[in-house]
Amino acid sequence: MSLLGAFARLGLQRSGGIAGVAVARSLHTTHVLCAEPLKKKKKLDPQVVKQREDRKKKKIEKQIRRLEKNARQLKPVEELEVPLELIDEKDKRQRKLTPLGSAELEERALLKKQWAHYKHDERVADFQIIDRLIQSQNKALEELRRESEELYQAAIEIDPQLLPVSVKGPVATPPIKNYASPDGDYLHQSMKWEVK
Repeated sequence: MSLLGAFARLGLQRSGGIAGVAVARSLHTTHVLCAEPLKKKKKLDPQVVKQREDRKKKKIEKQIRRLEKNARQLKPVEELEVPLELIDEKDKRQRKLTPLGSAELEERALLKKQWAHYKHDERVADFQIIDRLIQSQNKALEELRRESEELYQAAIEIDPQLLPVSVKGPVATPPIKNYASPDGDYLHQSMKWEVK
């Protein structure tokens, strides 16, 4: 018999109406949580503890010896190292491409030649446009010089408002002896490899 049913009957007997059922339905119970006492810590044998510490010491000493042995080797660059998984999966990952036929090779060579001709013609056309612009500019300046020397001098004069540039100080300075130039501000994130 459930606990809720017993409470419902109890509510009905006391109140004898619908209000008692509503009270009984709003009453919820949870399962009993089983708890157990905390486990006692086992006392370890001091000799076992000493053996574990000795193993840790030997492992660290072995790593130190390995570092001393490889001290003269260059520091590894992590970005350039290939993961071992990829080396193991090299055969799986390598694509087996069918060799191209002679017709396909000829077609590709022809496309490369056509592209080279197209880019050459494009560059020649650009040079021709630049030459035409320079020739027309020179012709206009010559006509202007025939008309008026003052207007010609005003036309070839450099306009400082076109590119406003102000330069202060010497253009070139002699080098300072024993000057260590700063690298600039940067955040140093490289790993440390120290041998002690």
